[in-house]
Amino acid sequence: MTTKTTDMNRRNFLRGTGVALGLPWLETFAVDDSNPNPAPKRFLSVYHPDGVGLPVREDPAWKDWSWFPRGGERSFKLTKVLDVLEPLRKEITIYSGLSHPAARTVHGHSNADQYLTGADIGGHGAYKNSISIDQVYAEQIGQFTRHSSLVMSTNGGVGGPRGAQTQSYNRSGRPIPALNHPKQIFDMLFVTSGKEAAAKLARSKSALDLLIANTHSLGRKLSRYDQETLEQYLDAVRDTEVKLEKARQWIDNPVPKVDTTNLTLEAGPKEAQLYFETMYELIYLSFLSDSTRVATFQLGRENGGGPHNLLSTAVGLGNAHALTHAVKKPKGWENLGTYNRYQAEEFGRFIQKLKDTKEPNGQGNILDNTFAMHGSASSSFHLSRNYPIISAGGKNLGFENGRYLKFGKGNEDNQAGAGIVTDSGWRGKVEVEELPLSKLFTTILQRLGVEANSFAGITGTLERV
Repeated sequence: MTTKTTDMNRRNFLRGTGVALGLPWLETFAVDDSNPNPAPKRFLSVYHPDGVGLPVREDPAWKDWSWFPRGGERSFKLTKVLDVLEPLRKEITIYSGLSHPAARTVHGHSNADQYLTGADIGGHGAYKNSISIDQVYAEQIGQFTRHSSLVMSTNGGVGGPRGAQTQSYNRSGRPIPALNHPKQIFDMLFVTSGKEAAAKLARSKSALDLLIANTHSLGRKLSRYDQETLEQYLDAVRDTEVKLEKARQWIDNPVPKVDTTNLTLEAGPKEAQLYFETMYELIYLSFLSDSTRVATFQLGRENGGGPHNLLSTAVGLGNAHALTHAVKKPKGWENLGTYNRYQAEEFGRFIQKLKDTKEPNGQGNILDNTFAMHGSASSSFHLSRNYPIISAGGKNLGFENGRYLKFGKGNEDNQAGAGIVTDSGWRGKVEVEELPLSKLFTTILQRLGVEANSFAGITGTLERV
């Protein structure tokens, strides 16, 4: 089939009063089947605070609740912390021995700002950040999508210097405010502005109800495969609408002022889980609709409170940051490992969804054309070394997965800095060699199509990825 249309293209939007819904990629919009439009290259970074559990080898908890895998590059074995990713083993890569040189002497409470920038902001005093990797790519690719990037976090906004509530920084090093309310994000992606539009939408049961008539005329122009793709897409949007409405009823409700002296007031685990599922679903829809190709999601603020505790709430645990201080208490390492396990589980659910969604132009699935990374700027107890990082996807970008990649020297067993349980421990000298995380970032940018030979002042790429 050779199709060249003048009245529609892949960037058109389905429009109803109050709604602008970006179309997914459809084969009908290809100019020539022999030379189809290339699938979009996408980038996602998910950040989790507080590092991971790393008990010493002599501790009974080491076998099950140490974050890093055991074994070699291909023969690695996941512990209970990451075994939820076993079904996706061939789609992921786990890294050790990477960190930002400028952050290695910074306490973990103050290092999240540097995770995607690698800037030398120090642990105190004057503050100057630099551009984050996601925004480097957004500068190049953002002109092709409705939104140059999607910036999200549980806390929202920007936070303060060395207390970031966003992972994204522009060319001037200024923080880009993160969105944290699902309804706000959904409206940004799919709802137009204006009083009349808002009123019309308010009278509707669903944003999609305003679009059904428009899809009928469009559907007649689409191939049978594209009609199925569009129907699947609309179903996904509607499902997300339902979820975000439930999440909004919880997250948007003001907290009543009451005497909590004798009370433990926490959101229920089910509501917190729904919040994370919805936020990931919004990223999925933004990629599927090609509304953006760049996204960041910060799961909590370092040393934070409030929304930061959503992660630990989701698995029925207490204050998230406190988990790192309580590892020597009964079930302490297990509790921290369970917290880390839930992070991996939600990331895995998202990755599976990308894998299950085919690119309409036949160039694999969405995961094949997406580099998604999940990590933290701390390993053991606020130690700004040996970042625990998982990446997924990117097959069509040249990434080979199903591997556990160890870099540097002297810490092949991830025991340097393990077992730290006090704030004095992070100051200890770690006699190991690590490679700059910036080398991985330069590799990523090159494979996304950005001309770059350095990042954050570090030249060169990372071998074996």
